[in-house]
Amino acid sequence: MAAIRKNKAVELFWKVHRFLYRVSGGRIGGRVIGMPVLMLTTKGRKSGEPRSNVLTYVPKGNAFVVYASYAGEPKHPAWWLNLQARPEAIVEIGPDTVPIVAHAADTAERQRLWPLLTAANPFYTRYEELTARAIPVVILRPRPHT
Repeated sequence: MAAIRKNKAVELFWKVHRFLYRVSGGRIGGRVIGMPVLMLTTKGRKSGEPRSNVLTYVPKGNAFVVYASYAGEPKHPAWWLNLQARPEAIVEIGPDTVPIVAHAADTAERQRLWPLLTAANPFYTRYEELTARAIPVVILRPRPHT
């Protein structure tokens, strides 16, 4: 089976998925290709407006590990660019909301996490083959209460 590539049908799926996930509190669309799904809401780096994306993730302790693959496209997904500008964001998992702070895995973290990601979704290996960019492994950790 080939890796899913970004196209108009995939973009429509992402929009519908986001809508169904949100209105159902995660009951619809809570898993994709066998992986759990979260909704990440960042602030737009230019607009400052909230931007939401549904992403598959791998749980790691109390953190969520996501992969900024953008289906192997040559550019980073907007959500990752937004997190680079403002690493604080919100994650929704089902009805639960978790304020998070994000960072890219360093080389050692990436080496430890990569087998977990590819075991959960073998397409991740294919996405790296499709692009020349280094695809970030992103760790979303709950923000400490202040």
